[in-house]
Amino acid sequence: MKWEDCLKFPGTRDFGREQMAIRERAFSIITSVFKMHGGVALDTPVFELRETLMGKYGEDSKLVYDLADQGGELCSLRYDLTVPFARYVAMNNISAIKRYQIAKVYRRDNPSKGRYREFYQCDFDIAGVYEPMEPDFEVVKVLTELLDKLDIGVYEIKLNHRKLLDGMLEICGVPAEKFRTVCSSIDKLDKLTFEEVKKELVEEKGVSNETAENIGSLVKTKGPPLEVLLELRKEGSKFMENEGSVVALNELEILFKALEKANALDRISFDLSLARGLDYYTGVIYEAVFKGVTQVGSIAAGGRYDKLVGMFSNKQVPAVGVSLGIERVFAIMEQQEKEKNQVIRATETEVLVSILGKDLILAAELVNELWSAGIKAEFKLTTRVQNHIKYATQTCIPWMVLVGESELRDGKVKLKDIRANQEEEVPRKDFVEVLKQRLSNP
Repeated sequence: MKWEDCLKFPGTRDFGREQMAIRERAFSIITSVFKMHGGVALDTPVFELRETLMGKYGEDSKLVYDLADQGGELCSLRYDLTVPFARYVAMNNISAIKRYQIAKVYRRDNPSKGRYREFYQCDFDIAGVYEPMEPDFEVVKVLTELLDKLDIGVYEIKLNHRKLLDGMLEICGVPAEKFRTVCSSIDKLDKLTFEEVKKELVEEKGVSNETAENIGSLVKTKGPPLEVLLELRKEGSKFMENEGSVVALNELEILFKALEKANALDRISFDLSLARGLDYYTGVIYEAVFKGVTQVGSIAAGGRYDKLVGMFSNKQVPAVGVSLGIERVFAIMEQQEKEKNQVIRATETEVLVSILGKDLILAAELVNELWSAGIKAEFKLTTRVQNHIKYATQTCIPWMVLVGESELRDGKVKLKDIRANQEEEVPRKDFVEVLKQRLSNP
């Protein structure tokens, strides 16, 4: 290990200026989609009382970072943004809200490619809407819009229903008290073979070999939503004999038809192997995966959690949400930039004021006129003109304002278009207006 690697906590990242430029572009796109759907911004503390987080994540609770005892207050770093949001809704007695939050979360996980201990999540949630599938439809639609506008390539959204999953487990003979722990095993099918999952079910979870085989035969069911829905509803289907499954299938029919009308159904795969191991899900669940060459795993996930708010108050508030893992999306965007072989602009500077000398007073006067006009500008003081040009070229600044002795004497400035490699002299008093015209008509 290099000595400099010892200075940074494993599973965390530093972001240089080029990486931050990509990240800020992504955040801008994501925020615009959230706002287009009426989302309001909220923020919550980076740590919560430990009791707030415990008992919400199933077997993943072991990944919660505990903090040292702070005078009797046992706290933990937030594992996600959903549980703190539910706590906020309960504390403030909120009946309905459509919110978004972009913030860091923390997991005591083993670092690997695309998996970090500190990372951003971008969440969109709708709480307080009681009509079935109304918020579910909009949240899934938001997810498709996010991934389309980020333009990261081909993706697929796997979708299932927790009640259908529970019905499947009941049909297969799994005792009700083992539903959640069996779901945690099924949730690993995107990383493990079924034989590996079956071994865990039988040897660690105490599921019979026959039951595990029955689960294996059903979790293979996946495909176009309306086709799979028809298959599960056909005559003789055991799902139609299960009360919870029938409710789920009826809800999914409404959801699929709404998504079809919104031109989003072609991105969806109805997949009975999707389990989502978190304990708080109660209805529709979904997970987006990237289909390109960059292997990053799941890039977004979410679902309905109708009972989570009620864990913090006597009032039950239904809710549906989605969380986009920006780190994995960011990895895809970074790779795309490398493949394009284009220079990533770390700044948005439009004009470099280049003083061929050390006259800071002149530089301050000129650059302030640009700033006052709303033009993004920097200044540089050096007698070597090539140093000015080199800096503008390397940072992709499109225009330069060059001022030397002759320009000062004649009351003019020299404007240089870096990309076209063309120069023109303009009167000193007009240079701001000329630049505004040039920048508005590139």
